[in-house]
Amino acid sequence: MTLWDGSYPFYPGATACFPFDTTRAVIVTTFLSMLLTFIIILPGIRGRGRLFWFLRLVLGLFMGAVILTVQFTRDWETGWVQANTSYKSFSAAQVTADVGLHIGLAGVNITLRGKPVKQINETIDYNEHFPWNFGADYEHSYSEGLEKGLPSPILYVAEKFSRQSPCAVHRQYRTAGHYVSLTLWLAFCTWLISIMLFSMSILLYGGHMLLVTATLILLSLLFFSTARNTLKCPIRFGPASLRTDYGESFWLTLAAGLLCLLLGLAIVILNSLQPEKLKLIFSMDKSREEEAWDRSCLAAEPSCSVQDGLMVPLGELCHVSSATPL
Repeated sequence: MTLWDGSYPFYPGATACFPFDTTRAVIVTTFLSMLLTFIIILPGIRGRGRLFWFLRLVLGLFMGAVILTVQFTRDWETGWVQANTSYKSFSAAQVTADVGLHIGLAGVNITLRGKPVKQINETIDYNEHFPWNFGADYEHSYSEGLEKGLPSPILYVAEKFSRQSPCAVHRQYRTAGHYVSLTLWLAFCTWLISIMLFSMSILLYGGHMLLVTATLILLSLLFFSTARNTLKCPIRFGPASLRTDYGESFWLTLAAGLLCLLLGLAIVILNSLQPEKLKLIFSMDKSREEEAWDRSCLAAEPSCSVQDGLMVPLGELCHVSSATPL
């Protein structure tokens, strides 16, 4: 694993939590840089069109950033439990720790954090990633964890998601993650198409592409929900049980999908009922600008009336020319 594939790297001994997900940081930094760049040119836009332009910019970048970022996050489904459990195999040592489970589209993260962190002369702060995306072998990652001697709680939870586990959830989550990822990539493409259509002032088709984007996003959530609602084996640490629920990425994706749906419907409805207001929102109402321009031209050029007074019909000009003596 490399530093820039968004993975938490493995360290010998106690594995400290990596401070941030590099892939998410790169995506967020890119979109924030684009937002700041457009904010710099914002004062150059006159009138109330500035507000509409800024709102369109923020909403468009938000939807694009969410669709792209959730591809690499690991909190689609999360859960925590505090347990008093054994620390290592073939050892009677017991530790009190928080065990966390974070399920993403490309794999699962298992966290073990001691309370307190320093126990039995060790630092108990682990965050291990076991991938199941294309090109990754979950069983190989699990075997590496066994060879390294990872703590028993991490191996116990990781075993629940292996192919040999009687829980049989590996295939459901892996398949659902692949379909969700593919659907979100399609949604990102349709989002780009809608941005291009809006920039070309093709508003109706841009609204239709937003509706297609919303449909794909909501469909991806449906795919993930089918995997989560399958029957699971309980993950127990003595009397405590680790239960999971939808995480931040799921709810953020749902918010982006509903936002796309509402904006797409609003554009389609306004285009049918009140197209002038829609053109005003997208700064396309040119009639008022031309009328204001004509008024300013008439007020600024009084010589136009003088030129009109000097104009003579062609017939009168020919009659005067023929009557003039040589």
